[in-house]
Amino acid sequence: MSETTDALARTRAKDAENLAVIDAALGAGRINSAAADYLRLVYSDGMDWFREVFHVLGKCLGAPKAEVVPYDTTTNSGKDVNMKIADINPLESYLVQHRLDVDPMRNQFFTSHEKYQIDLSVSSIVTVIVGAQKNINRAIDKITGKYYTRFLNSVLDVVNNTLNAKVNPEILSKLETNIREQFAAKYITDAAALVLDLVDDLDKDLAVELVRRLDKIPQPHRCLSDVWRIKCLFDLIPQARTFIERLQEIMPDRILEIRDKFYDINNPRNYRDSKIILNIGKNGNVVPMEIICQVRKFFEAEILTHANYETIRKSDDANHIDKERESCNYMESGVRQYNLMIIECLQDLFERVGWNILYSRDQDISMFEGFPKNCNLYYPQKLMEQIRAKLFLAIENEIFHMTQVPAKLTREQENQIFLYMARFILVAAMPYSQTNWDVPDDTMPRKLFNFVMKEVQRYYKNNCLVE
Repeated sequence: MSETTDALARTRAKDAENLAVIDAALGAGRINSAAADYLRLVYSDGMDWFREVFHVLGKCLGAPKAEVVPYDTTTNSGKDVNMKIADINPLESYLVQHRLDVDPMRNQFFTSHEKYQIDLSVSSIVTVIVGAQKNINRAIDKITGKYYTRFLNSVLDVVNNTLNAKVNPEILSKLETNIREQFAAKYITDAAALVLDLVDDLDKDLAVELVRRLDKIPQPHRCLSDVWRIKCLFDLIPQARTFIERLQEIMPDRILEIRDKFYDINNPRNYRDSKIILNIGKNGNVVPMEIICQVRKFFEAEILTHANYETIRKSDDANHIDKERESCNYMESGVRQYNLMIIECLQDLFERVGWNILYSRDQDISMFEGFPKNCNLYYPQKLMEQIRAKLFLAIENEIFHMTQVPAKLTREQENQIFLYMARFILVAAMPYSQTNWDVPDDTMPRKLFNFVMKEVQRYYKNNCLVE
């Protein structure tokens, strides 16, 4: 068999194995026909779906900027082996470097060394890890495990919220018990039909409302969004958000869901990323593709939590507090390392922004216009207004004052500089999980960074977003 057809033949053989596993799960009663039909859709014609993954990457990032290499999931790094196009297949992970063109951060940050040697501190390169097709057994475990439990809990919540004021508490309690027993006896996805069969003499209008709410709950197999998935690693959060907005512009009809969790400090794992679910299906079929966007510094910390995550996932032991706390600490370390890089970027901006004010004097054009790019995916405007008011007061009291500038600046110009810097911190930095973390404020950029991040923490606390 030639190399050209080997990847295709292997993929087709894997398709057949996947379909056999699905049929066996259906025959054993682990899943029903609705789940089986959906799994057959996403686990057959693997090479065709993989081409759709390539199409999305090509539309958003263009051609690769380096050789494609296999990705080693045990070491979380690329192997020193170049892959041919004919070798690429959906059964193995690979890594490739792209460039985020029209990147608002491109060539903005650099570090000068002796003899005017310039090193880029922040790059436009996007490291893309294309994951292998999700193992079919793992997928079935998910939809019959945590997704099924989540589905059941949502059904019970809807039933309680809808019938609580209309049905006797004893009857409602008995109904909940019956629902749990039915869900435990077999895999159920038509929750509305089940609940109506268990309820006697329900008012017609109430029954219609109950069915409407139950039908809105996503079925467990429909929550399986990571059979086809990629992870994109950026240097800075604004780059990730530029990529997300590009997806929204290029293929708005394909987007199923966007979740931006870079500022989420209340999830148990202290996990930070953004996630886009795209529909790569055809002919009216929905086949989700998951794109995870992360910053490199945080990804390096996340790698340290993989062993803990696997231990928690595979065990039924409820005493995972120590493991979860350890993972949260790793994640918080990643946030701090990332924010230290933001401070370095801020230092570089401070050294140059005074010159920019001088160059643009009496003109309406700024070297920094459009940088960083305006984005709707960060803190509310209310927080920006609060920081603006306190910042201008601090400048008036000379807590913040520009000292190393090429010419004397007016108060309005100083306000402009510090407000710009504060906005950059808000756009680029990540908040801390529970308590603020101050860096030594021995420089003006560090002092400003601490000031802004304390206001962020205060805003979260006042809005009941932190403990």
